[in-house]
Amino acid sequence: MLGRGLAPVLAVLALAGCGSDGGGPGSAGPGSGVRPEGAHVTIRVPADAPTITAGVSLARPGDLVLVAPGVYHESVKVSTERITLRGESRDGVVIDGRLRQPNGIVITAPGVAVQNLTVRGNTQNGVLVTGSARAAAGSPGQGGYDTGDEPVTFLRSFLVSHVTATGNGLYGIYAFSAQDGVIEHSYASGSPDSGIYVGQCKPCRIVVRDNVAELNAVGYEGTNASGEMYVVGNRFAGNRVGLTTSSDHQEKLLPQQGATIAGNLVSDNQQASTPEQADGGWGIGIGVDGGSDNTVVRNRITGNANAGLVITATSDIPANGNEVVDNVFATNGVDIGWAFPTATRGRGNCLRGNDFTTTAPAGLATSAACPTTDVSPSGTWARPKPPRGIPFTDVAAPAPQPQFPNATTAGPTVVPEVPVLPDLANIPLPAVSFLADQAVVRLE
Repeated sequence: MLGRGLAPVLAVLALAGCGSDGGGPGSAGPGSGVRPEGAHVTIRVPADAPTITAGVSLARPGDLVLVAPGVYHESVKVSTERITLRGESRDGVVIDGRLRQPNGIVITAPGVAVQNLTVRGNTQNGVLVTGSARAAAGSPGQGGYDTGDEPVTFLRSFLVSHVTATGNGLYGIYAFSAQDGVIEHSYASGSPDSGIYVGQCKPCRIVVRDNVAELNAVGYEGTNASGEMYVVGNRFAGNRVGLTTSSDHQEKLLPQQGATIAGNLVSDNQQASTPEQADGGWGIGIGVDGGSDNTVVRNRITGNANAGLVITATSDIPANGNEVVDNVFATNGVDIGWAFPTATRGRGNCLRGNDFTTTAPAGLATSAACPTTDVSPSGTWARPKPPRGIPFTDVAAPAPQPQFPNATTAGPTVVPEVPVLPDLANIPLPAVSFLADQAVVRLE
């Protein structure tokens, strides 16, 4: 039975388009004919289609698939460009994988928006946005990113907004081999790797903003994510590691370069009741691991038991030319620590205008003042032993999260081909209470 929002539109389109096969781009569905320019249809689940997958299969470019509250046991694959998949209630629309499927939502078409729903209980990812056929098939390898000899193909243009991704077995929200997108106003917890992950893009032109990631092995991870990559105004507090930007031989497009990490709260990332990552990282706020030419500016980095910010090398890939500017550090094991193997010592890493107490090696404020092209010194410091983690299925449930505005009445979201990139001058230093109303982990 057609829902009230869909039936009148389809009737008009059918009369206007008699004789069309109804199966091509721009059609409202089988038998509906060619729709007028700019027209769109709202497909309601379950009123017009019994499942989200069925609703997505009916949708044509420009349509809205609007999902009523309920628990949906399915893996949704979106391969039609420019459709909007939106829940009527962020906490009430739940895609639950029951640990029987790798991904909750897989986006392989450009211009798709996913909004206002919860994705949980998948063995790999809550939401996957990718141009990689191998990743989309759920077979990128146990680590989630090695696609072998597959050529790099980008998905261009995407939006993930007001999504809760919790208790998934690898990543919460995962943009891999994708460009020109935004991940915003979302929440990620309980990931044994990272809550939000961006990998293998150059130039990325991706903005990760206004999100909360907590109770993950890593809050945010950017691997081989280079060029106009912005991580701004997020809360990465209460993970094992807050944020990393790194180079990794398991992915293509080495090395990582040119990310901007600004205005984030990165605090208390030594939570014991979290799943462990394979490399055992714990107690670190921000890690730059073989990444170069990154800007770390106006972040509040506090209460991380190992180190506030660490710059190091990835095997044979040095970290060069990273600028650490106008950040506030407090009550970390060591505020700023640089640790380089002798063979891969970085160059040109520098500090300016930061508020901090301790560095390793000592004296970095003077010896590494910006600008510099010098070889970066290396230091050591006492590192606490990490506690054992817990199963990702046992992580605390999220608090209620903000809804997408006017979810049931707004039309489809038009995703721009290229997002508006942040103006760094307008990104403030966050308060200690930043986005605290959305978090389970309360800071001291």
